Amino acid sequence: MPRLVYLLSFFCIAFSSEAQTVKNIKDIIYAETGSRKLLLDLYMPSNPNPYLIVWIHGGAWHSGSKESPPVIFLSSGYAIASVDYRLSIEAKFPAQIHDIKAAVRYLRANATKHGYHADKIIIAGSSAGGHLATLVGVTNNDPALEGTLGLYTQTSSSIQAIVDYYGPSNFTSIMKQSTPHGVGVRGPAIALLLGHTVDNATDMAKKASPVMQVEASDPPLLIFHGDQDIQVPINQSHELVGVYKANGLKVQLEVVHGAGHTEKPYFDPQYQRIVETFLADVLKN
Repeated sequence: MPRLVYLLSFFCIAFSSEAQTVKNIKDIIYAETGSRKLLLDLYMPSNPNPYLIVWIHGGAWHSGSKESPPVIFLSSGYAIASVDYRLSIEAKFPAQIHDIKAAVRYLRANATKHGYHADKIIIAGSSAGGHLATLVGVTNNDPALEGTLGLYTQTSSSIQAIVDYYGPSNFTSIMKQSTPHGVGVRGPAIALLLGHTVDNATDMAKKASPVMQVEASDPPLLIFHGDQDIQVPINQSHELVGVYKANGLKVQLEVVHGAGHTEKPYFDPQYQRIVETFLADVLKN
């Protein structure tokens, strides 16, 4: 097993009028590629044997880090694993998916050690992280995207529920749906991720598009998207909902009226209660 670099700390996080003691384990090495150590942070709530949410950060695939996950999930009793992955300035798609699936395998293999459920793992993310989380969730058991990173290649990386906050879902349609601002932001970011513009990487763009990977066995999906999002048009989420419904799958879209492309107000308590209700229904089955 690779050396685990742990920084153990205990701290209190306030949730509304309540405070909950949380154990935070920083910089766990979940896999290595070349000289690059791939790290995650684990946040454990005080309640025993919680379910785990794997959090994927945004940042247009080329920036961002694991440092600030939405800790409101802890107030609902979930553990959080906030995952760093290779950014598009380091490696092209599908490296990011290989990394995240390796993280899920590590987390499932070490569930007893850390004290959370291994059988039902939830993945969530915002913006580019929402895209990556959804793509990981709808490609359970896809050998082309599994990768071979880490020590736990025989462990399942399957996901049992997805929570997507305003993530892109179809690289082949997003430019036509976007405002000029959105084209200026997403076009270069997608080209950097794929290594080519969408027009010159059609097959890769399709492979990277969750709407084109959905199958009838995919896990339940909850989406939050603002109707004023000028970076990722809400039609991206409508497309994903349509494909899910066509396959007879459980899907729920919550339109956040007046919201743009930002993490506020998506993590307000009123929306967190929707997450709690959705996941409670999924996890009871």
